[in-house]
Amino acid sequence: MNDHQLLRYSRHILLPQIEYAGQKKIIQGHVLIVGAGGLGSPAALYMAASGVGTLTICDFDVVDLTNLQRQVIHTTQSVGINKAVSAQQAIFEINPDVTVHTIQQKSSEESMSELVAAADVVLDCSDNFATRYMLNRLCVKHKKPLVSGAALAFEGQITLYDMRHADSPCYHCLFPDNGEGTDLRCGTNGVFAPLVGMIGTCQAAEALKILMGIGESLQGRLLLLDAMAMQWREIKLKKDAICTVCA
Repeated sequence: MNDHQLLRYSRHILLPQIEYAGQKKIIQGHVLIVGAGGLGSPAALYMAASGVGTLTICDFDVVDLTNLQRQVIHTTQSVGINKAVSAQQAIFEINPDVTVHTIQQKSSEESMSELVAAADVVLDCSDNFATRYMLNRLCVKHKKPLVSGAALAFEGQITLYDMRHADSPCYHCLFPDNGEGTDLRCGTNGVFAPLVGMIGTCQAAEALKILMGIGESLQGRLLLLDAMAMQWREIKLKKDAICTVCA
């Protein structure tokens, strides 16, 4: 790190759990973010501010006026621009030291497989089951940690499927793909704006901890947030011995 970086990240370096060595790991890290919407926005902002060296952001959608109520990485001037590109522009303003790769088209499983393989951590900030199941399969295949978040109305959830560990459950263990899933999206059901920020920043925190190898992860634990009551619940997760994806 140069003197500029030492000053920029000084409040991290002062933490005994992080120090110079931990911040260096963050700077050397590569995080794949799939979805630059409600969850991806705060996750990307905090990882960029924290100094993650490389971010790959995937989103084929464009910014719409209705997104601005909660997708805080985008501005009014971003309307009509691809979300990954808009996120890249915002990140450059926050931290020009971060390298941002944008994927602006819908990815096939083959192309997404290459992106997953190249990353240290994958963040699922998507809003549909097809993408979630694909990311899960690929993270199992490449043994990559998958930080999964979801939010709708006033309820959110977050967990970690850490496929580096043989005893970790995967997304399919918790939500088996029976072909009958119906996507529930913010565009048709609504979402409380701060909720996605709370879940997205938790995803960023989990990803940073993974990069540094510190703290206790969410592997095997699903956190559920009821924002109306402002209560968190924790559910223990176990690997499904007959899971068709990870068993």
